[in-house]
Amino acid sequence: MNIQNYINGKFENPISNEWVDNYNPANGEVYGQIPNSSKADVENAYIAAKSEFPSWSQTTLEERSKILVKISELLEANLERFAEAESKDNGKPISLATAVDIPRAASNFRFFGNAITQFSSESHETIGQNAINYTLRQPIGVVGCISPWNLPLYLFTWKIAPAIAAGNCVVAKPSEITPMTAYLLGDICNEAGLPKGVLNIVHGLGSTTGQAIIEHPDIRAISFTGGTETGAHIAKVAAPMFKKLSLELGGKNPNIIFADCDYNDMLETTVRSSFSNQGQICLCGSRIFIEASIYNKFKKDFVEKVKQLRVGHPSEKSTNIGALVSKQHLEKVKNYIEIAKSENSIILCGGNEVSVKGYENGYYLQPTIIEVKTDLCRINQEEVFGPVVTIMPFNTEEDVLKMANQVKYGLSATIWTNDLKRTMRMSKLIEVGIIWINTWMLRDLRTPFGGVKASGIGREGGFEALRFFTEAKNVCIKY
Repeated sequence: MNIQNYINGKFENPISNEWVDNYNPANGEVYGQIPNSSKADVENAYIAAKSEFPSWSQTTLEERSKILVKISELLEANLERFAEAESKDNGKPISLATAVDIPRAASNFRFFGNAITQFSSESHETIGQNAINYTLRQPIGVVGCISPWNLPLYLFTWKIAPAIAAGNCVVAKPSEITPMTAYLLGDICNEAGLPKGVLNIVHGLGSTTGQAIIEHPDIRAISFTGGTETGAHIAKVAAPMFKKLSLELGGKNPNIIFADCDYNDMLETTVRSSFSNQGQICLCGSRIFIEASIYNKFKKDFVEKVKQLRVGHPSEKSTNIGALVSKQHLEKVKNYIEIAKSENSIILCGGNEVSVKGYENGYYLQPTIIEVKTDLCRINQEEVFGPVVTIMPFNTEEDVLKMANQVKYGLSATIWTNDLKRTMRMSKLIEVGIIWINTWMLRDLRTPFGGVKASGIGREGGFEALRFFTEAKNVCIKY
């Protein structure tokens, strides 16, 4: 199946007629092609967006809200179709796409469709000067949104929904590895009555299509989710052009387990926070620190639980761990396991490829637990982004706090404890943007989302996203 670009409400082949193979991770076979869009395709998308912007930016909030909510409803009505496409494209279990990815994509449109009607401006009376100041929040214009392959439609819509809600027009690029659901979204937008040119979707490689978006002189903001190195490149290109930037990048998140936790709840959740989506979530707790007094018990129980996880074809309901997203990524993850072995770390379980009957060429890997001697080893300092976690004991709160912070990343952390004072102390001192206490991935879409250090700049979610996709203008009136 050949995917097309979605520009000005229509589906088009790339001008250059250059194509990239699209692989099914579950069997390793090519099942379609996508455009490798050039500067010319991006320029056409920009022209469509620019032409529509004067009209869309003046559309009433109620009308924008109505259209976004309609897109949400249509995604829910097409849940099975979109979940099957996401699973086939990404390799994740279809049960996960059905329960999480597509419902969350629908929620993104509904949330921002409603949020824009409550997004208020500020006013300040300057007493003694007979003046009043008020702040306008105006859309930026044409913005660029670039999303990753791990949660394809989930994170694609997390960007475009607030951008459109705020009155911008968008040139968007999904990952070339997982383009299918973004492609299918075009029909949904047309059916919902989204005006032509408000959303334009161009497919292709980061080095061609992505580069054309970030260096376009008139695309005035870039929202990107992906790897830290790519984020650094985007900043290098876009910052001198004075574009607004929101960069949600990598993570190497600590999962800190104290002896006073609710043990059974912690154990079940830690299996999930380690291996959901084959560990291909930037929020996975990939460094697990366990208080020494319960370390041996945890190690035994955790290994036992993880060995019960079933690696299998994404379409099977009994599958817990599907295929990794690509052959290249599988090799990267396997290489990190070899690095861990060379650092004298111990593989407690997993570490090997899995051959799934009938799909022997798929990209399957056992969920892997590695016992490390020091938090300074490479497997603990670098982002693996696969079904691989490390475990090691700690003795004091001070020790684990130091280890939690001695990485270049700062996205999220999880703490398991029933000590309220400890919770407050550690939440303040851990250098991350998101902390979960006695839970994981419990999300409220009103809250700010993002990281510190090499995990990115800016915040998404709630009114933070609407602030990013608007410019503040102060007006002072003396009376």
